[in-house]
Amino acid sequence: MLTSALPIPENLKQHYLASGIVELYPPQAECIQTGMLEGKNLLVSIPTASGKTLIAEMAMHTHIAKKGKCLYIVPLKALASEKFDEFEGKGIRIGIATGDFDRRDDSLGRNDIIVATSEKVDSLLRNRARWIHDITLLVIDEIHLIDSEKRGPTLEMVIAKLRYQNPAMQVIGLSATIGNPQLLAGWLDAELVTSTWRPVDLRQGVFWNNRIHFREGDRPVKQVSKNYEDLNLCLDTVAEGGQCLVFVSSRRNAEAFAKRAAGAIKSDEPALKACADRLSATAETEMAKSLALCVEKGSAFHHAGLSREERRIVEDGFRKGLIKCISSTPTLAAGLNLPARRVIIRDYLRFAAGEGMQPIPASEYHQMAGRAGRPRLDPYGEAVLIAKDVGQVEQLFEWYIEAPAEEVHSKIAEPSALYTHILSLVAAGFAGTRHELTTFMNRSFYVHEHRQGRLMQRAVDSALKFLVDAEMVLEIGEHIGATEFGSLVSRLYIDPRSAALIVTTLRERTDYADIGLLQLICSTPDMPRLYVRNSDRPQLERMIGEHEEELWLPMPPDEEEDEEYFRAIKTAMLLTDWTDELPDARICERY
Repeated sequence: MLTSALPIPENLKQHYLASGIVELYPPQAECIQTGMLEGKNLLVSIPTASGKTLIAEMAMHTHIAKKGKCLYIVPLKALASEKFDEFEGKGIRIGIATGDFDRRDDSLGRNDIIVATSEKVDSLLRNRARWIHDITLLVIDEIHLIDSEKRGPTLEMVIAKLRYQNPAMQVIGLSATIGNPQLLAGWLDAELVTSTWRPVDLRQGVFWNNRIHFREGDRPVKQVSKNYEDLNLCLDTVAEGGQCLVFVSSRRNAEAFAKRAAGAIKSDEPALKACADRLSATAETEMAKSLALCVEKGSAFHHAGLSREERRIVEDGFRKGLIKCISSTPTLAAGLNLPARRVIIRDYLRFAAGEGMQPIPASEYHQMAGRAGRPRLDPYGEAVLIAKDVGQVEQLFEWYIEAPAEEVHSKIAEPSALYTHILSLVAAGFAGTRHELTTFMNRSFYVHEHRQGRLMQRAVDSALKFLVDAEMVLEIGEHIGATEFGSLVSRLYIDPRSAALIVTTLRERTDYADIGLLQLICSTPDMPRLYVRNSDRPQLERMIGEHEEELWLPMPPDEEEDEEYFRAIKTAMLLTDWTDELPDARICERY
């Protein structure tokens, strides 16, 4: 399908033609033929790098030409920034919203396209932002994350709330990896567009004994380092003029690999020195200083610990071909547009609390592998797993390369999610009676998937009982409504269990101590807590003994709960040092 023949606004058409986009990719053409520009709901499940963003952009500009307003939901702040930059400069107004959960942000409504995280959209719904009612097109990027225990419930409720408020709104879901797309498409009342087409051929193999084993045959890799296979794979790509992404399991591993790669690449490109100087100018921690040193030599690491500006410098340096290698935690796989000639999936085991090291899902492997191959730059892309022994070569083909993506399932019925979202439905006026609450929850992906309204009813009743007992919801006869306390908890985006623990403890205390309050905050479900190593225990026990009178929460009687107790204490100690204005570098070193 030729770009010149597309029924899209003329300014967008001319922009595409000027950018060299003269013909659509087959999956993009299929979306047009399926009725996307006529307002049909779509679920688009196609490989990474096959043009999902362009699909959304054509639909959004078509709505804007008819005086519509578009909401583009992303899972990560970093991805929101990237999409903002991608959509800008095409004659329309773009807004971005990723933080400050207790603000209405009515000024956002002046824009044609609002790019936001699902958590931010949920907050805007709770705070009753007026412009939400004007949305005519909802685009959900990485919609498969509805399966995520952490982010999935919020995304599911945001979609349900927006469709309830704006029944005529068009919905487009985008994803690379869904094992059961028909089920999700059914919930969205959407046409399904699936394809295996990619603009760059993807070769997937397993590295063992200095060779990459593909199903089509083997390929030798020059051994530069005797100890580091990942480094040999990286240098092999760089030597032939390509770039490399290396996926590892933790921030520490990402930083360690980047340092090794920097020592081996040793670039003396003047433009890299300029990038490194920009990073050094604001570097306060050892991590930031390490990043600047790595970038100067042609490598970098990328993870959620970097600031927005640090991420931007690294991503720009990679896109320009200056930085030859990025080592990253899987955050980079979730949609960021940083393709490379070769993707190395080094760590396919991840630590899970209480379970030890567990294999990552096949869908996550496919997300990472999909980053291989830069359209118009690389003749092919390579995704390479590293085997620990010869027996693992075939195993990795079966587990990942030849395995289909997992199915997605609703996570909304988990108590940790349900309490929060039931309160938000009551506080934001989506439900004023038990019957209305049940009716709304029957619109969820969970009920569509399980066809089990009764199971959901029991879970809703349990959540409502907790909220009434915690004085966040008032029930009078058939009617339910949020108390002032409940409304505040919902607007501030706090887990009701956190709020209940804080208020209950404050009511019981007659004394005050900084460390007691910090311990309480660090014991709530909302608070991310530091891990406790065995070597930390003596110092933590000594601290507990010294401050026994000031701590507000006693040691749990059940030994199985000790771990969480010690993690809260360690996190409270970090916050104490931070409020005492200890230098960042000292805090990083200590914790």
